[in-house]
Amino acid sequence: MVEGKWFQPGADAAEAFAIREKVFGRGRDDMDKESWNVLVWFAGEPAATGRLWWREGAFWLGDIAVLPELRGRRLGDLTLRLLLFKAETHAARLLRLVSPMDVTGFFAKLGFKPEGEAAGGQQPMLLRGEDLCLDTCKGCKKDCPNRKD
Repeated sequence: MVEGKWFQPGADAAEAFAIREKVFGRGRDDMDKESWNVLVWFAGEPAATGRLWWREGAFWLGDIAVLPELRGRRLGDLTLRLLLFKAETHAARLLRLVSPMDVTGFFAKLGFKPEGEAAGGQQPMLLRGEDLCLDTCKGCKKDCPNRKD
């Protein structure tokens, strides 16, 4: 069974922080005071996390992480969609993130496009709210990047 849980800004999301520590080598930080954290469980165990915050006129997504032993089960996709849904329910007009170059395709599947120049192996990416489409092509927008006609 797959489950998700949201933690409001400043909440103790210890299991999410532990995943972030294992995947990125860093756990809780000052951004958690202003970020919504999501935690995804797989088979009753914490498996994936990500966070969302508001800054400079945009929603930012970051620290999307899936435990290495659980990759390939679409938990990263679910985590990203949960973050996007949360932003959409808050009428997001702009969504931004900074992606490692080797995973930009993961974000491009849901409409993120490169924004500016990559630096240090990181690519800034942008998704406009009007282009956000979480539907899996069952009646979604005509120009949805996922649509397969």
